Amino acid sequence: MSLTEQLRKAIHNSGLSLYAIGKATCTPYAAIHGFANEYRDIKLETADKLADLFGMKLTMPKRPKTQTIGKKARKKKGG
Repeated sequence: MSLTEQLRKAIHNSGLSLYAIGKATCTPYAAIHGFANEYRDIKLETADKLADLFGMKLTMPKRPKTQTIGKKARKKKGG
């Protein structure tokens, strides 16, 4: 589930009005309403405020290391 999907789900499941969420996060109602109804994106700062309000933590998942072409591969290619 994407970050935006998680935040939208939290908004809808919170039991709070969009007005109350806007007030609690110091975010205009129009921004919250547009985001919740999937026709507007939000700023990262707003996502952070929403996550704080709903007790969520925004983190980057650890990605597995991928093999990259480095100097060793070039040496093999050149001879």
